[in-house]
Amino acid sequence: QVQLVESGGGLVQAGGSLRLSCATSGRAFSTYAMGWFRQAPGKEREFVATISGTGGDTYYADSVKGRFAISRDNAKNTVSLQMNSLKPEDTAVYYCAAAAKPFSTAQSMAIKGPGSWGQGTQVTVSS
Repeated sequence: QVQLVESGGGLVQAGGSLRLSCATSGRAFSTYAMGWFRQAPGKEREFVATISGTGGDTYYADSVKGRFAISRDNAKNTVSLQMNSLKPEDTAVYYCAAAAKPFSTAQSMAIKGPGSWGQGTQVTVSS
């Protein structure tokens, strides 16, 4: 059972930046795609970005493409999300997630959904 712990959320003004991090434990990190999802108040949880186990393959939601960047450090078992040019509509609880099976591509994880979730971290963007 993988454990995922997010950090780095907070309050930021529109146009600002935040960096989220996720620490993991429990299994062969580098063989699993990882990702970030978010849920805004009154809305369903949605895909934000995913990254393959090697880090060579990434996939983004259109709403964040060009503003957000996902990365991972397999030596430290961490995955990060750099968020730039933040907008009020980015306000949500952000969840770190791990693929259900090893060797998934970034796109397949985005389509099929994760197997494990973190507890979430709040990101609030003020206008």
